[in-house]
Amino acid sequence: MKTTLSILVLFATLSITGCASSKKPVLYPNFHLNLVGQQQADADIDGCMQAAQASGANSGKGGDLAKNTAKAGAIGATTGAVVGAISSSGSTGRGAAIGGAGAATATLVSGAFDSSEPTQVYIRFVDQCLRDKGYQPIGWR
Repeated sequence: MKTTLSILVLFATLSITGCASSKKPVLYPNFHLNLVGQQQADADIDGCMQAAQASGANSGKGGDLAKNTAKAGAIGATTGAVVGAISSSGSTGRGAAIGGAGAATATLVSGAFDSSEPTQVYIRFVDQCLRDKGYQPIGWR
C-alpha cells in the first residue's frame, strides 16, 4: 500500500511540474509590431508576463488545488470506509485509505492540468500591458 501511494504521489508531482503554461499572447501584425519586429515583441511579451506574475495576477491557484485535493481525499476516505464496511472483507480502515488516496490523487492530477492555464486576470493584465506598449493582442495559444 505504501509503495502504491508513493508511486501515485511521485506521478502527481511529475504531472504538476511538467505542465507549466506555455501559452502566450498572439499579436495582430499592426504598425507597431512591424516597426519593432518580432524579437522586441517577444521581449515585451516576456516583460508583461513577468509583471503580471509579480503583481499576483495569477495567484490563488495553488491554494485552490490544495483545498480541492484535501476535500476530495476526505470524501474518498468516507466513501471508502462505507464500502469497506459493507463489503465482504469488512475493513473500514483499508477502504478509507484506498478511497482517500485514490480520490485525492485523481483531484491532484486533474488540478495540475487546470493549474497550467493562466487565470483570466493574468491574461487581461498581460493584454493591457501590451496594448499600453502599442501592440494589439488578439488571443492566446
